Amino acid sequence: MKEEKKIIWVTGGSSGIGKAIVYNFAKINCKVYLSGRRNSELERTVREFAKEKLKVFAIPCNVASELNVSQVVKSIIKENGRIDCLVNNAGITVFKSVEDTSTREAKDIINTNLLGAIYCSKSVLPFMIEKRSGLIINISSIASKEVFLKSAVYSASKAGLNAFSNCLREEVRKYGIKVVNILPGPTETPMWDKEIRKISLDRMMKAEDLAHLVVSTFLQPNNLVTEEIVVRPLTGNLNV
Repeated sequence: MKEEKKIIWVTGGSSGIGKAIVYNFAKINCKVYLSGRRNSELERTVREFAKEKLKVFAIPCNVASELNVSQVVKSIIKENGRIDCLVNNAGITVFKSVEDTSTREAKDIINTNLLGAIYCSKSVLPFMIEKRSGLIINISSIASKEVFLKSAVYSASKAGLNAFSNCLREEVRKYGIKVVNILPGPTETPMWDKEIRKISLDRMMKAEDLAHLVVSTFLQPNNLVTEEIVVRPLTGNLNV
């Protein structure tokens, strides 16, 4: 009997780490849904992967909207009956001091990085509980545990995500659901300024390498869970 494809949903999946995660899940024959706020970027990613004969499915979603998240989950469930793995990857930031960060910017960061992950997790949970299996992978940040200047609100959002996930993990163990936090150090993605990426490329991780780590976590045996993974460049943190 042919084994059913695993159903994966990756938020923030059209660029950077999310795009690399989508690609690597597709390479192991999963059915992957990628979401993001910009439909044009999503469709461009779908076309790019199609050139390599990888079929992925774009589904626009602003994770900061609880209603939008609920609609996306209902759509995926209607087509497949389940979601085997959610990757909470969507994230934004501004590299500004607290004094220079506007209230609007702070709210956008918290709404996307923290509340967005909460909305997505809550929306998939009933279906994972029903199946008594599932995996939620949160792409957090080393900034949630260490001090980086001009990243206070971003750090707070990721620290909140860690705390939420740690509590959630204990609540859902009895259902066979795993919750994993991955805390990357500096990774070369569009989130960083182009000039910083140019001069610091050799001191940053590649999104593709981090994606391999995410997929390997997904492929771990059912009877164990790697609860938290801290990974950074061999050269250490990037101070800019």
